[in-house]
Amino acid sequence: MATSIPATSTLPSGMPCWVELATTDETVAQEFYSRLFGWSYRLQRDPATRTGRYLIGSLGRADVGGLYRAETGWPSTWTINLAVQSTVNAAGWVEHLGGGVTLGPVHLHNRGSILHAVEPSGTPVVFWQPPPTWDFASGVPNTFSAADLNTHDGTAADNFFCRLFNYTAIPIGDDQGIDYMEWRLDNEPVLYRYVMGPEYPPDARPHWMVYFEVDPARGTDAAAGHALMLGGSVVVEPYDTSWGRIAILADPTGAMFSVIDHSVTTEEWGRAEVDDPYDD
Repeated sequence: MATSIPATSTLPSGMPCWVELATTDETVAQEFYSRLFGWSYRLQRDPATRTGRYLIGSLGRADVGGLYRAETGWPSTWTINLAVQSTVNAAGWVEHLGGGVTLGPVHLHNRGSILHAVEPSGTPVVFWQPPPTWDFASGVPNTFSAADLNTHDGTAADNFFCRLFNYTAIPIGDDQGIDYMEWRLDNEPVLYRYVMGPEYPPDARPHWMVYFEVDPARGTDAAAGHALMLGGSVVVEPYDTSWGRIAILADPTGAMFSVIDHSVTTEEWGRAEVDDPYDD
């Protein structure tokens, strides 16, 4: 059973506090993640979505993420929410730092306030002013583990987020020209930023890569195989890194995400830079 982060009204600004999937097919996506991760869903009305519907996924008694219908013409995509003390103030800072507000702030009944934005390198991001009853499971099997911001402009992304949240950016790439940063808050890793290499086409959209933890007893390879059985696909075959064994997957609607088994590690710095996530 998942354990949740304790509810708080003073969550530090800049901390990942939610993940959500904008999908082209709610029914297909709900079935896929329910069977892959054991999540159950409940429906909530939401004025910020196109349909007014928002599905909240849970594992046991803890909430794990959201699901809603994507805007017409947009692909299925996972996105993270970052905590802020005030979405009104965040909106001003987003624009001051060169980003753009796309929605909000919007008040959600019993769920605080949200702000949708695009940071200067082009990646959509959601800022959430959570309520005192905030609940989000992470760090245990079948829940959120980490997230990369995959971009073409690392400098713009670093400048925006590090100035907005006072992150410290630590290079963790290797000597082969890989531009990979760890963003830290109070010396603790909170997010990662990767400049997309030649494995991505030049016109690939900036995006978040969300990682979900898998049980070591199950393993990354078995999770990837299960995703295939459920109609998803393996975008990048399982590979070992110093953080754990990772596979990049896609659900049946095309939303990419990663699974990671932290119990299997290697001393070598690893990223599947030779594999093309857009190669059919």
